[in-house]
Parts: sequence; structure tokens; C-alpha cells
Amino acid sequence: MRKKLRVAAYAVCVQDGRLLLARSPAPGGGHEWVLPGGGMDHGEHPNDTVVRELEEETGYHVEVTALLGMDTIHRVVPWNYRRKVDHHGVRIVYEARIVGGELRHEIGGSTDMAAWHPLDDVPGLTRVPLIDTALRLWRERPPVGRIEPSPT
Repeated sequence: MRKKLRVAAYAVCVQDGRLLLARSPAPGGGHEWVLPGGGMDHGEHPNDTVVRELEEETGYHVEVTALLGMDTIHRVVPWNYRRKVDHHGVRIVYEARIVGGELRHEIGGSTDMAAWHPLDDVPGLTRVPLIDTALRLWRERPPVGRIEPSPT
């Protein structure tokens, strides 16, 4: 089975009680909200990745203010020709603040919209689980940069 490692960097941007999110097509149709950010280019520092990705997806220029932590995901997913891939994602989560630019939507990329959402409204959004993980990292600020899964 093919193994794939993907390292990505994302940002929690909270301003005036609102969280900046991007919208992405969801598997199976529809849309879901995601944290702005994405995959590292070869040779790129994760801090530079998150700054680049935020500008691409939201139009904003950001300054990284803290490393909140890391999260991983590991799963076997369909690939092609009836084969599967063993996917391991490493997700680095930063806190960032807006220092310039203007809100705009990405054209021709992995997202189609960027918007601010009141923090209290986030639980009601159709969203990827990383948003909840990142908000826990932002609120709890664990010294080792890792949170344990919430009990189900």
C-alpha cells in the first residue's frame, strides 16, 4: 500500500470575537468550513506556509503570534485504480493576527469563500474537525502543544 505524508500549517485568527474561516467543497457534495491554511511546499518553513496560505485563501496578510500546537490524522483512504493509500497528515496550528490586506475569496484554489464567524456560531457550522481541535488549542494553550481527544 502506498504511504503518503502531508505536512500542513493552519491559523486561528480571532478578531472581535469572530473566527476567520474558509469554505471548501465537501466530500460527497456541498461545502464545509475549514481553517485557512494548507500544505507546505518542499523546503518551506511551516511559518511561511501559513502566511502564504492565509493570503491565498483570504486576502489577508498575517503575522504569526504563537505556535499553538500540532495535530495528526492517520487513515487509509481510496486512491485510484481500486487501490488505497495510507495517509498520515501532520497539522501545525498557529495563532495569527491580521496586519494588512482585505478580505477576498480565493479564485481557482481549494477554497471558494472566506468569512468571519462569531465564535458562538462555530459549533453550528458544517465544518472539518480540525476547527474544533484548533479552537481547543487556542483556548487551552497546552504546554506541550497537544490535546487529548474529547471523550465521546
